[in-house]
Amino acid sequence: MSGSRNGLMAALALAAAPFFYACGFTPARAQDSGQNFISTAFNEIETKYIFGFTEGSGIGLQGEKEVSTETVGRFGKRDGRYAATETKLEYEFTPSQFFQIELGGLVASHNIKNVMDLDNRNAFEFSGLFGEVRYLFLERGPKSPISGTISFEPNWRRIDETNGNQVTNYEFETKLALDMELIENRVYLGFNAIYEPEVTHSLNEAMTRESTLGLSGAISFRPLSPLTVGAEVGYFCHYDGITFNQFTGEALFVGPTMFLKLSPKSFITAAWATQVRGHTVGDPSRLELDEFSRQKGKLKFAYEF
Repeated sequence: MSGSRNGLMAALALAAAPFFYACGFTPARAQDSGQNFISTAFNEIETKYIFGFTEGSGIGLQGEKEVSTETVGRFGKRDGRYAATETKLEYEFTPSQFFQIELGGLVASHNIKNVMDLDNRNAFEFSGLFGEVRYLFLERGPKSPISGTISFEPNWRRIDETNGNQVTNYEFETKLALDMELIENRVYLGFNAIYEPEVTHSLNEAMTRESTLGLSGAISFRPLSPLTVGAEVGYFCHYDGITFNQFTGEALFVGPTMFLKLSPKSFITAAWATQVRGHTVGDPSRLELDEFSRQKGKLKFAYEF
């Protein structure tokens, strides 16, 4: 599986290279603008992207804009070969110090062969649209060491995330993101609570309703001013029905995270997580591989202006 991970990282880096070159990137975030990012000074850092899959509460500076690509890959089922990715092509805008808006398109890829209950597939195609609104309801300061954001993200998909079939899918993710600065500008703790209901219409099949409930936590440390590394753990439950009607399985993921400033206005963030424990109702296996994968990875490039 390390081959799949390394291949994904290399392919995404190669594909993004012309984009970053065109934007004038050089090998540090807005708070550090105009300063040498490779320095001994540990200035304030935005926390949104430093925790990997777990999101921090930061929403950037008022008036700030950002374009980015974010790819999440899922690898491994019970048998055969399974690799699926979804890439967000994002435009992000922060109209005030409390609100942030994201809009963009989705592109999906599927490489599936000899996986039980899934058709063989090798495809890369436009898969949908998404939007997101984030509200900073609690600012970190002298009276509160904790910062908090709530976000709402509606998605429309024409390609199923798991099997790659043509569908009409509507998803509405609601997320609570909290983080705390344990050591000023050096060590951070993040926490997410996620509720993700969705409805799917498939060709020649009945409409399905399902939901996922997730909790995740992460700790991140800055050994160098432009670099943040850490680890996270995520626990997810899947249900038939959008209001937790019937529990079908659960999965526990753990893995490392990394955030690196490439310049004062650009950064890269990456994460990898492995399912270490899981359970599917009616199946004695120690992993949940019907709704979740054995491993997952995330890679994001962004440029602020």
